[in-house]
Amino acid sequence: MEILILGGTAFLGRAIASEAVARRHAVTCLARGTSRAPEGVDFIAADRDEEDGLVRATGRRWDAVIDVSRHPGQVRRAVRDLDAGHWVFVSTGNVYASFDRAEQSEDAALLDPLDGDVMESMEAYGPAKVACERLISGAASSATIVRSGLIGGPGDASGRTGYWPWRFASPTGDDVIAPDDLDFPVALIDVRDLASWLITAAEQRIDGVFNATGPMTTLGEVLETSRQVARSGAPLRLVPLERMAELGIGQWMGPKSMPLWIADQDWRWFATMDTARARAAGLETRPLAETLAGALEYERSRDVARQAGLTDEEEREVRSALDSEV
Repeated sequence: MEILILGGTAFLGRAIASEAVARRHAVTCLARGTSRAPEGVDFIAADRDEEDGLVRATGRRWDAVIDVSRHPGQVRRAVRDLDAGHWVFVSTGNVYASFDRAEQSEDAALLDPLDGDVMESMEAYGPAKVACERLISGAASSATIVRSGLIGGPGDASGRTGYWPWRFASPTGDDVIAPDDLDFPVALIDVRDLASWLITAAEQRIDGVFNATGPMTTLGEVLETSRQVARSGAPLRLVPLERMAELGIGQWMGPKSMPLWIADQDWRWFATMDTARARAAGLETRPLAETLAGALEYERSRDVARQAGLTDEEEREVRSALDSEV
């Protein structure tokens, strides 16, 4: 197949490109070129924000186009300018209007679409992806729209999936600081598994909208698996949720945060989705331990700042503050 990947040089896009090459497809990546393209692909340097940014990919028929964009304007120009036998669009579970129940299906209510071409901030991420979905479904005669959950494993620069195994492998004291909410529901998908199924969707021209994430588990299970992957004997020091807030510890990601956890009850089921439809169409996910092991390997060689968790200094400060209360 002749596959065009809009992106293809960072994390998920890179994993998609590598998987397509491994399956012996002819792969072209179109991106700005700020990251090195994978081996075995043709590369087109282009700025998709420009009105004619896709001109070097026009004038030919692509068997499949795979897009991960979050900007409706980029998607609008793509479906306008590119000739594709099939589209694969990577959306997100953030498109859903609420997260008040576990594992909601693809038929759940969505947010209103973004009214504009550019996602100006992460607060508009869900609405922007809804707008992108509508552009794809409205213009493509054959399309797979994939609402991905949290993507983790090797290459996760955010640190959300790598923080816990790394912290157990690199403790700053006798224990590991964690929120006292071990039943918090967690689900994540390995970047390699998602990339594999996206290429399958392109090969088989699978039509429809699909949730894609891993099985629902708990924060406690993630922490225990992280401990095992890191071969650590460090115990947890569970901190009450109100004390977490007092100590200025945030949720999910960002500076001084606890990854994979959200205190807000309205977002409690945020990470979980019903994936029965995708699994019936061939999605397979590996054991959590393999994903966390891959994330830990990346953490040990990462060359960019982590975007989630506590720094060593922050965890020592939190531990000191807790010790002073005893």
